[in-house]
Amino acid sequence: MKTAKWFLGAALVTAILATGVWAQAQQSTKIPRIGYLTGASLSANSARHEAFRQGLRELGYIEGKNIVIDWRSAEEKLDRLLAHAAELVRLKADIIVTGGSSPTRAAKEATTTIPIVMAQDSDPVGNGFVASLAQPGGNITGLSTLAPELNGKRLELLREIVPRLSRVAVLGTSTSPAFAQVSREVELAAKALGVKLQYLDVLSSKDIAIAFRTAIKERADAVLIMVAGRVASSERTQIAELAVKSRLPAIYDRSGFVEQGGLMTYGVNFYDLDRRAATYVDKILKGAKPADLPVEQPKKFEFIINLKAAKQIGLTIPPEVLARASKLIK
Repeated sequence: MKTAKWFLGAALVTAILATGVWAQAQQSTKIPRIGYLTGASLSANSARHEAFRQGLRELGYIEGKNIVIDWRSAEEKLDRLLAHAAELVRLKADIIVTGGSSPTRAAKEATTTIPIVMAQDSDPVGNGFVASLAQPGGNITGLSTLAPELNGKRLELLREIVPRLSRVAVLGTSTSPAFAQVSREVELAAKALGVKLQYLDVLSSKDIAIAFRTAIKERADAVLIMVAGRVASSERTQIAELAVKSRLPAIYDRSGFVEQGGLMTYGVNFYDLDRRAATYVDKILKGAKPADLPVEQPKKFEFIINLKAAKQIGLTIPPEVLARASKLIK
């Protein structure tokens, strides 16, 4: 009898230990779940999303095999972002990757514990997402697009294609956290070049046509586009078309405008930012804390010229400027 009891007890202990080992094995093979939250439509930013996938592949993560990505888009209706963020929290995402300031703010409101990786943000400190770039201090880290000095370079490029440049209309968004800093850099560059600036505030889509009419009325020689927020993501085509229709040489801060028919862009390579966002995902999955991962600033830039747009406004781009372009759209 004692022997039977002993065997029964030993079998029970073995079963419990086996169950524990099985459960541990299950945990160790758990597939990470990543939530990707964006305000723009998934189709509009498909190239950037593919760049993120590429970054993951370079690190050994294959979507659908050893990592799951829950894509959530507000389809330009930003009031939906908070609901999407809350859904990702309910799905128990291990990390939430955000594609802009509005998605990051929604994710921040939805969770203070799940790590949030910004694929890009114009001013993480000004937006209140991190304490500093070097020491984020919370559950948010990632990449910043803040490079206000680039607007000085954009003015220089306008000067090269419009030799008698004297007046530039600046279409900006005054409510953007980075507006003040960016404006200071533009003013310093304008002063050095002897160019007068005309600020035209664009807070919503209805302001765009008014801004271009004002630019024409005030006889602007060119336009510097630095609109931000929802207007920048949803009204690119309208802005690019109005610039061409107004026959005003325009330079933009991101390639999306030029791909929609704008003249030229000099700025951050956003695809590189999405690819690099994958490195943050990898580090966090391996145990790093967002609070300890410094926010990175842009490393790759691009200069793109749309030759079709130049022809439409009757502008000849100097050969030396064409030679410096990283890409020409014909």
